[in-house]
Amino acid sequence: MGITKTPSLQTKLPNVGTTIFTVMSALAAEKNAVNLGQGFPDFNCDPKLVDVVTDAMKQGLNQYPPMTGVPVLRDAIAAKIKALHGRDYSAASEITVTAGATQAIITIILAVVHAGDEVIVLEPCYDSYVPNIDLAGGVPVRVPLTPGTFRPDFDKIAAAITPKTRAIIINSPHNPSGTVWTADEMLRLQEILAPTNVLLISDEVYEHMVFDGQQHQSASRFPGLAARAFIVSSFGKTYHVTGWKVGYVAAPATLTAEFRKVHQFNVFTVNTPVQYGLATYMADPKPYLELPAFYQHKRDLFRKGLERTKFKLLPCEGTYFQSVDISDVSDLGETDFCKWLTSEIGVAAIPLSAFYGNGFDQRVVRFCFAKKDETLNAALQRLQTL
Repeated sequence: MGITKTPSLQTKLPNVGTTIFTVMSALAAEKNAVNLGQGFPDFNCDPKLVDVVTDAMKQGLNQYPPMTGVPVLRDAIAAKIKALHGRDYSAASEITVTAGATQAIITIILAVVHAGDEVIVLEPCYDSYVPNIDLAGGVPVRVPLTPGTFRPDFDKIAAAITPKTRAIIINSPHNPSGTVWTADEMLRLQEILAPTNVLLISDEVYEHMVFDGQQHQSASRFPGLAARAFIVSSFGKTYHVTGWKVGYVAAPATLTAEFRKVHQFNVFTVNTPVQYGLATYMADPKPYLELPAFYQHKRDLFRKGLERTKFKLLPCEGTYFQSVDISDVSDLGETDFCKWLTSEIGVAAIPLSAFYGNGFDQRVVRFCFAKKDETLNAALQRLQTL
């Protein structure tokens, strides 16, 4: 018998393979397609943001920061939430800086979910939620949003709550559909959760991308939700720097204390000069206050071009995603259509079925319009040949 042997493993995530996101990005590169599948910008951030991070590096701010995040950044986050949503969070005990929103979400779940606990997810949903629950030994309970409108079905949500329910994850503005929850919907959720011990994980990474004069209804605005909520946001989405992987979690002190126990052992701290740079940059709220208009321009440009195709446009109230119904364009299922569109037309999209555990196919695909105007126009030229 040889001395070299790689032990076999029993996977903790048997249902996770190569994701459609990886498949479509590779195919887009191979076919030289315009990639509207990837959920990140193809344009640069504000040079001032790079300058303030560079300044922090030059000032020698390059060693470990506090585990919870540098105080000036936590102060800036607390001030922003207070100004926009009217809730006071203690920067010291209720705000934690994270290595992006994805790390924030798995840390929350590992901190609060015990083996056998149920966690409600509203499908279609971001692809990290369910694997995070699985890794914690929890049981994902999938509740569909209303097909076509992607609005919450509160009767189904209420029916899914059991004595084993530990948490519910919501996402507004919503990836992939672009739906934005209303104040009335948040109040209805508050009413349903009030008699329970269910925690709320509120994924608000697209909080500054809400269109047509609507307001983002953060869970922090609603006392009954805020008292049980972990609120997650992302500087990467807000400031066009997704590769920096910096976000934050706001939660009541008792919840934050448990969150930080896990945070310190799975990431410990987050990039020091970037934190100082973000704190300096946040002194001017203009960049995030102007973000709705910035992305609404791109949404409107893209939708106007799509109106000259056979796609049926679904509403886009927020985020930088536009979903379309492909029924009048092709008889193919969503995944096959996206592969065909990438290979033959030269534009990459993502099937909504990828956001459902059972691959539910409703003939809808998602485009990302966080792209330069010339990128969007190049894609539209190709799509208008359909």
